[in-house]
Amino acid sequence: MWKYMIKRLLALIPVLIGVSILVFLLMHITPGDPAVLMLGERAPEEQLENMRREMGLDQPLPVQYANWASDVVRGDLGRSLRSRRPVAMEIWQRVPNTLSLGLAAAVVAISVGIPAGVISAAKPNSWLDNILTGITFTAVGMPVFWTAIMLILIFSVMLGWLPSSGLEWDIRNFILPTIALASVTTATITRITRSSMLDVLQEDYVRTARAKGVAERVVIYKHALRNALIPVVTIMGLQFGRLLAGAVLTETVFAWPGMGRLIVDSIRQNDFPLVQGSILIFALTYALANTFVDFMYAYLDPRLQTKYE
Repeated sequence: MWKYMIKRLLALIPVLIGVSILVFLLMHITPGDPAVLMLGERAPEEQLENMRREMGLDQPLPVQYANWASDVVRGDLGRSLRSRRPVAMEIWQRVPNTLSLGLAAAVVAISVGIPAGVISAAKPNSWLDNILTGITFTAVGMPVFWTAIMLILIFSVMLGWLPSSGLEWDIRNFILPTIALASVTTATITRITRSSMLDVLQEDYVRTARAKGVAERVVIYKHALRNALIPVVTIMGLQFGRLLAGAVLTETVFAWPGMGRLIVDSIRQNDFPLVQGSILIFALTYALANTFVDFMYAYLDPRLQTKYE
């Protein structure tokens, strides 16, 4: 298992290098001049040239990337063009807010999605299965921002039960953003769990357990569920990326002071270093999450461990 984990961690290195190159190039092909943003459009050309030279923008792109990458490795993501504060400090202040919302949404998605999928598969084509299937298909087709707006209209505007925006570290502030962010992921996990459980319940060892008189609850949760979770764990890594993308929309709708809203505000202000650093952190988080999913996959299916030995 340790050999497998080390090889998976080493495989992250080229991925992160490729992501850093894409992020760097994306910011440099975006219209806008950082020197103009800092000094203003009426600044003399001489001052603009001096600022470009000071920021290293007068050097070839490979040299600029090498300088930026070396700073990133040392933990220096540059300075915000607007606030003039270190990008790492700006991001660090927002990370706990996004992390808390993302973890809450992930817990809800897993806690609701897996049991719902198991219940649906245990009683296929029943009224309960039909209701759950209809709900999941509806939830998958609804954009996160639309779900967020509907939740605000119903529970904040019409009923007045829950706050519609802001973060005061009160559980009431978490409810609507968490539901909105977790909705699509919960529905996806439910569908995958149901499909996987239906396949596993047709296996010979399940029929043998039933023939021996083993209780149906034991058959489902002890014999079938672990094997059914293998594709579910795999899809959860991809769904974590959906949570990150959904955080941008959710935090914007609910005025949640997290990484997603920081990226949106930075794009509006053309704050290139802040956008660059934020996207890089998002990519790193996504890569680490998928690596963790690989570890869980190997734990559930030990054949993968021997494959990499």
